[in-house]
Amino acid sequence: METRDYTFAAGQPASSRALAGVVGSGDLEVLLQPGDDGVTRIVVNTSVDGKGAVWDALLQRVFGGEPLPAARIVINDCGATPGVVRMRIEQAYEELQAGRTA
Repeated sequence: METRDYTFAAGQPASSRALAGVVGSGDLEVLLQPGDDGVTRIVVNTSVDGKGAVWDALLQRVFGGEPLPAARIVINDCGATPGVVRMRIEQAYEELQAGRTA
């Protein structure tokens, strides 16, 4: 089990909480809640050790561009591929835009 922490620049705080995915073999869950203005903090709990460079690159691609709403995000990973990780993060932000809350 490995835990990684990240901080990225962000916009205004997210409007509510959101959940995407489930913890299970080959998948992950993304728990998102409003964060502090201008900052997104991410904690990744993963069952796959030694993939820090992959997480670094993936999260930099997702959060390094146009600022997303500020959030505190917990990702609980059970071996999801980078494509699934990105999809779940995008799903969580789509839940915010649609006005659905966790």
